[in-house]
Amino acid sequence: MPDSLPFDPSRLKFGIGQPVPRNEDPILLRGEGRYTDDLQLPGQLWGVVVRSPYAHGVLKGIDTSAALEVPGVVAVYTGADLAAAGYGTLRCTIPLQGLVNIERPALATDKVRFVGDPIAFVVAESKAAAKDGAEAVFPDIDPLPAVTEASAAAAPDAPRIYDHIPGNQVLDFHYGDAAKVQAAFEGAAHVARLDIRNNRVVVCAMEPRSAIAEYEPGEGRYTLHLGCQGVFGLRNQIAGDLLKVPVEKLRILTGHVGGSFGMKASAYPEYVCLLHAAKELGRPVKWTDERTGSFLSDMHGRDHEVTAELALDAEGRFLAVRLTSYANMGGYLATVGPLMGTMNFVRNIQSNYATPLIEVATRCLVTNTTPISAYRGAGRPEGNYFMERLIESAAAALKIDPVELRRRNFIRPEQLPYAAASGSRYDSGDFAGLLERAMREADWEGYAARKAASAARGLLRGRGIGNFLECTAPPAKEMGGIRFEADGGVTIITGTLDYGQGHWTPFAQVLHQTLGVPFERIRLLQGDSDQLIAGGGTGGSKSLMASGAAIIEASAKVVEKARLAAAHLLEAAEEDLDFEPHAEGGARFVIAGTDRAIGLLELAARLRGAKDLPEGVPDSLDVQHVFQEAPMAYPNGCHIVELEVDPETGTVSFDRYVTVNDFGVIVNPLMVQGQAHGGIVQGIGQALMERTAYSEDGQLLSGSYSDYALPRASDLPSFHFASHATPAKTNPLGAKGCGEAGCAGSLPAVMNALVDALSERGVTHIDMPATPEVIWRALNPA
Repeated sequence: MPDSLPFDPSRLKFGIGQPVPRNEDPILLRGEGRYTDDLQLPGQLWGVVVRSPYAHGVLKGIDTSAALEVPGVVAVYTGADLAAAGYGTLRCTIPLQGLVNIERPALATDKVRFVGDPIAFVVAESKAAAKDGAEAVFPDIDPLPAVTEASAAAAPDAPRIYDHIPGNQVLDFHYGDAAKVQAAFEGAAHVARLDIRNNRVVVCAMEPRSAIAEYEPGEGRYTLHLGCQGVFGLRNQIAGDLLKVPVEKLRILTGHVGGSFGMKASAYPEYVCLLHAAKELGRPVKWTDERTGSFLSDMHGRDHEVTAELALDAEGRFLAVRLTSYANMGGYLATVGPLMGTMNFVRNIQSNYATPLIEVATRCLVTNTTPISAYRGAGRPEGNYFMERLIESAAAALKIDPVELRRRNFIRPEQLPYAAASGSRYDSGDFAGLLERAMREADWEGYAARKAASAARGLLRGRGIGNFLECTAPPAKEMGGIRFEADGGVTIITGTLDYGQGHWTPFAQVLHQTLGVPFERIRLLQGDSDQLIAGGGTGGSKSLMASGAAIIEASAKVVEKARLAAAHLLEAAEEDLDFEPHAEGGARFVIAGTDRAIGLLELAARLRGAKDLPEGVPDSLDVQHVFQEAPMAYPNGCHIVELEVDPETGTVSFDRYVTVNDFGVIVNPLMVQGQAHGGIVQGIGQALMERTAYSEDGQLLSGSYSDYALPRASDLPSFHFASHATPAKTNPLGAKGCGEAGCAGSLPAVMNALVDALSERGVTHIDMPATPEVIWRALNPA
C-alpha cells in the first residue's frame, strides 16, 4: 500500500478532505424521507406479534380460536405452522471452537425463554384489528424460575434454560498462554485488579423495526422491504438459512433507515412470519413494531461481568493483561452474539500499549433476557475501557502520574509495524504525540485553577483521559459499481448501506476525486439486492475503507475502458492520450500536445447506442467491480474530559470535552466530526444514564422511556474535535474508520474523570451506569 494519499493534493471544492454538507439532509429535513413504515402496498394486510408475558416457561399450547373470530382477522400462525412449512432456524454464525449453538425457530414451540419471545403472528385487514386479534390469543404457559444475570446462570442451582446445555454455558472461550500470563503476574512488582460491570443497554434506534413482505406465486419469488445494514448479506441469510430457497428467489429493498448501531444487521423472527403470511395469503403483509415491542425484542447490547487485571514491573511497564468474564447471551444466540466478549475483547484490550501478554477467558451463558448482539463498537469500547480503568488504578496505587504511566507504555513509532499480542499488526500511528496534542488542546496546565474554582462552589471536579485504539472489521468483498446514466448522471452502486451515517456524500467525493465527475451529477444506489454482485454491509467502521477502495479500483477500470473508446473516437493512439480528471469543464482525455479532447461524460453519451464499434472498443463505460479484501485498520485517539459532581445530589455536569483522533485520511471532516459526536453521546449515555433493569422473574423493568434514560442535548457539553492523522497503509484510501471510535474514547474518559472527582472522598471505583443515585450512595455509604 502507498505511504501517502495517492491523489492529486490540490484542494478541490468537493474533493477528499473537504467538509462538504450531506447530500442526504435536504430530503430528510423536508420530511421527504422514505422509511419502511411510510410504504403502503396495494391490498396490504397488517401483522402483529404475540409475545410471551413470561421470561421462562413451558409452552403447552396456544388457543387461537377466539382471535380468528375477531372481525378483520384473516390468519393466525404459530410455531407449529412454520415448522410444518419447513423453514430454517436463526443461529449464531461466528465460527468459535467449542460453541454449543442454538437453533431458534421464528416462533417458539416448546418453551419461552424471555419476556417478548414471539409465540404467534396475527394477520388482519388493519393494524387495529390485528392488535385486537393478538389480545385474543391465549397461550398456555407453565411458568418456570428465571435467571437474568450471566454469573447467576452459571451457579449450580440456576434454572436450566436448554436441555442440551448443561450449566447454561454455550461457550468457554480462552485466548492466550495461561502459563506465561500467570508467571508474569507472579513475578510482577504490582498488580492492578478491578471488578467491572459493562452494563446492558437498549439500542433505542430512532426508527423501530418494520418490514413488508410480498410474494409472486408465478415466479415463486419473495420481496422484503425493511431497514437493515446491508441487503446483500441479509438476503443470503434469509433466503439460504430461513426460507431455504435460492438467493435469486428473494429481493430485499431498503430505503432510508433511522438508526441501527448493529441491531438491524441480521434477520429477526418477524421476517419469517411476514414472508410466510404473504405467500399463504397472496397479499402483502406489513408489520411495524411499537416502542414497547422494540424494548423487548430488539437485540440489546453489552452486558459483561469482568475481572480485569494488569501486571506491571517495578518501573511501571506492562507485563500482561488478563480478563476473566461472564458474557450474557440472553435467551437465544444472536448471529454474532458471542463475538463481543471473546475475540473483540482480545483484539481491543491491548489498545496502543506495548503489552507483551494477553489472556482473555470468557464464559458465555444463556439467560432469560432479550438476546445480546452487536451495539456500536461491539467489544471495542469495552476493551479500551477496561485497560484505561486499570491504568488509572495502577497509577494511583504506584503513585505515578497516570500520564507518565501511559507514556512509558505506548508503542513507539520506531516499533511500527507492531505485532500485537492480540494477533493484530498495527501499521501506523503516533500514540504519544496524539496524547500530547490532546493535553495541549484541553489546557492541561490550567486544570488546578479550575479545580480550585469548583471547590469554592462546593463541587467536586475531575479530569479523565480515555486513550483508545480499536480494530475495525476487516473490509471483505465489496461492490464498486459505476453506471453512466442516459441523463448525464453517474450512479455509484455499493453493498454497504447508510443507516444514518451519510454515505452518498463521501462516496461522491471519492468518485469526484478519481474520475472528475461533477459532484452534483453523482447518485448512490445501495439498498436493492437485485443490483448487487457483492456486499459486506455496513458495520465495524469499515464502510469507507471497503466502498472507497471499491470506487477507486472501479474508477481505474472506467479509465481503462474510456481510454480505448477515446482513442477510437479521437483517432489517436492510446499512449498519446492524457487523462485530466479535473480539467475545466470536467474530466476529459486530451491528445498530448494538442487541443483535441473529449470529455468523459460526452464519451459515455456517444458510446450509448453506438453501432459498428471495432473489436475491443467498449460500448459502455459502466463497470461492475468487486473489491476483494483488505486488512483491518486501527483508528486511535485520546479523549480528555473535565466534569463536576454535586456531592449533595450526585448529579454530573460537563465543563469541557476534547477529542483528538487519528482516523487516517479523512474524506469529509464535517461528517467525521458528526460520527465522533454521536459515538461520544452514546458512550456518555451508557456511562451515566442507561440502566437496563430486570426483576427476579425476568420482567423488563426499564421497558419505556419513562424508565430508561437517554442523554439529551442539555446533558451534554460542546465537543472540541482535532485530527492528528497518520494515513493507514492497509487500504488504498488511507482511511481508518471512525463510526465506533467515539464510544471507545468516551467510556473510559468519562468514568476516569468521574472517579477522579470522587477520589477526594475516598471512592476508587464506580460502575456504569453512574446515575446520580449511584454516585450519591458512593459518597454516602452509610
